[in-house]
Amino acid sequence: MARPFTPKVVTANALLEGDVIYQTADDRWSRSLSEAEVLRDEALAKQRLDFAAQQAGEVVGAYLAEVKIGANGPEPTHFREEFRLTGPSNYFHGKQAETAS
Repeated sequence: MARPFTPKVVTANALLEGDVIYQTADDRWSRSLSEAEVLRDEALAKQRLDFAAQQAGEVVGAYLAEVKIGANGPEPTHFREEFRLTGPSNYFHGKQAETAS
């Protein structure tokens, strides 16, 4: 039996900066998961992922990431996605430094 489709977002890395980015409903890329378009339909999710793949000059490594709906919008359901929210892990900078203040 096929597993039911769960909510997902399209995520990738910005080609030039390497930052984690999320596709929005109005075809932008945001560095904030709260702005991501939550996809509840599998066919639409595949279309949105195909659209991301066509933006090779802007993004790299686009894929669908599972999310759950929280009080402030989508939240990661997997450790990998939670980890990606904090930014690079090689030293304390970027998103890590911003959230420590």
